Amino acid sequence: MTFTTEDLQRLFAEIAEDIAAESDHLCALDGAIGDGDHGLAMDAGCQAAAKAVGELDSGIAPTTAFNVAAKAFLNAVGASSGPLYATAFMRAGAAAKDKQTLSDDDFLRVFAAMAQGIQERGKAEPGEKTMVDAWKPAADAALDARQSGKPLPQCFEAAERAARAGCEATGNMTAAKGRASRLGDRVIGHIDPGAASAVIVIAAMAKFAQHHDGDAHHTS
Repeated sequence: MTFTTEDLQRLFAEIAEDIAAESDHLCALDGAIGDGDHGLAMDAGCQAAAKAVGELDSGIAPTTAFNVAAKAFLNAVGASSGPLYATAFMRAGAAAKDKQTLSDDDFLRVFAAMAQGIQERGKAEPGEKTMVDAWKPAADAALDARQSGKPLPQCFEAAERAARAGCEATGNMTAAKGRASRLGDRVIGHIDPGAASAVIVIAAMAKFAQHHDGDAHHTS
């Protein structure tokens, strides 16, 4: 299976669509422990990234698509999740460098690079009630599945499961970072909105890997 920039255009469009559908829900989650705009921010960022990537010539290398996505996301969302996802896409671009198409392993490397970029830019560890609680276990699960010889769709199924479990777990945590950290124990019982939106992004990538695999079988 290979992924072209055209495939990435479809992926970004799907992510934007899924985030848009959950925007109100994400804002409600954020309203409980933050300033209530997380859904709007993610929606704006994902729409901007999808639009910018969608306007590229499909012959352009994937690395360019990710870099364009990073810039568009950051322009649309200057604060909070903006720099985190911009870093994720920049790292994805670096992982895809010099490739005209991405193999399954390249695509997994891109995914792992996104997770690492978010963790390093946010300076967060798992257990601090942030999106890292969804991203890191997801990347680890995908890489573990790959090492044990699983095909890409199953690697992403494992990633999605781990992300959902990680997100659920944030409900029992106090927050070490950001606005929520000022609320102390009052945030217990509320899941982190950043982890919730991360699940949507990761689930969209999983769905994409699944469909892509299906397409590949039909065409071969």
